[in-house]
Amino acid sequence: MNNSSMFAREGYPFIAYSVGLTALLFVAAWRLCIPVLFIPASLALILALFVLYFFRNPERTTPDDVAAVIAPADGTVIVVERVPETPLGKEALKISIFMSVFSVHVNRTPFDGKVIDTFHHQGKFFDARDGRASCENERNGIVLEIAGGVRIAFVQIAGLVARRIISYPMIGDMLVRGERYGLIRFGSRVDVYLPPEVEPLVKLGDSTVAGETVLARIS
Repeated sequence: MNNSSMFAREGYPFIAYSVGLTALLFVAAWRLCIPVLFIPASLALILALFVLYFFRNPERTTPDDVAAVIAPADGTVIVVERVPETPLGKEALKISIFMSVFSVHVNRTPFDGKVIDTFHHQGKFFDARDGRASCENERNGIVLEIAGGVRIAFVQIAGLVARRIISYPMIGDMLVRGERYGLIRFGSRVDVYLPPEVEPLVKLGDSTVAGETVLARIS
C-alpha cells in the first residue's frame, strides 16, 4: 500500500500519456516545421504539468501521539457534527474533509488498527460538498477496530468530477496511522466517523494535511 515515490503510482498511466503526447506534438512541430502545432503542444504541456501536480505524493511526518486521529486527506473541513446514522451502525462524530482538484489526493490511514469490514456502494456524483454526498454518492469505506475494541470508520466519496476510488486494504489487514492506503481521482471528500464522546480538535473551514493534522484524540 505504501509508495514513497515522488508521484502516486495510480497516476503513472496518466503521467505517461500526457508527457508522451506533449513530447510527440513538440517533436512534430519542430521536425515538420509547422508552427501552428506549437499551440496544441503548449496546451498539452500545461495538461502534463497539471497531471504531475495532481498525482504528487509528498512525504509526511505523522505525530507520535498514539491517541491522535490524523487527517486521511488534504483539504478543508466541511462537516463536524454528531450524526445518528453511520457506517458504524450507531451515533458517531463525523468529520468530513473536502479535496479540491488542487489538493494532494493520496489518502492516509487515520489510526492504527485492524480492518474488520470494507464496503463499496455504487451511487451518484453530487458535488462532494453537497450534504447528500455521504449517503448517495459513489463511496468506499473501511471499518477499523482499534485498541480496546473501539471501532472507527473512514469513507472515500466520489464527487462531481471524481469517478474513480482506489482503496487497497482488505479485511484482516493491520493498518498503521499515516500510511498511504488509497486515492480518489479527481476532487472528492473523505468522511471520518469516531465514537460520539470524542471531542473534535478541528472546526469548519480548517485546512488539513493528510498524515499530519490531528482531527481528535481517542484515549
